[in-house]
Amino acid sequence: MVRVVKGRPLVAGQASGRALVTREPISFWGGWCPRTGEIIDRRHELSGVMAAGRVFVFPRGRGSSTASAILLESIKNGVAPAAIINLDVEPILALGSIVSDELYQRPIPIVVLDEPDFFSLEQDDDIHIAPDGTVTVRSNCSDPTSA
Repeated sequence: MVRVVKGRPLVAGQASGRALVTREPISFWGGWCPRTGEIIDRRHELSGVMAAGRVFVFPRGRGSSTASAILLESIKNGVAPAAIINLDVEPILALGSIVSDELYQRPIPIVVLDEPDFFSLEQDDDIHIAPDGTVTVRSNCSDPTSA
């Protein structure tokens, strides 16, 4: 099944990838390894998961203003998410992507979705983000009624 939802781009860009979804906020400072792209917060439900190259779907950041520096370092090291989708505006993360665009010409798209659209995203959905904030979602779960 394919569906299209309209988001608000905080950082415009185009990206595609498999969704990595959590309903828990995350702090990039102390929760994300900028050398490997692993989620290292041992209290987070995704602890130990490699998030590099995925479309990282989480409601909001938690905490530190240094999250932008961690994201920037991750982008520089090639281990950042392909894109970020949030439920709430996350200006600190957006700053990391904006600075990466200035320094390395490599921003990552950051899109904010309304609640129903955000909560409709599932683990491993194939997601494509367009520069205008349009999010195309191809569900990877098979419908047992469609045979």
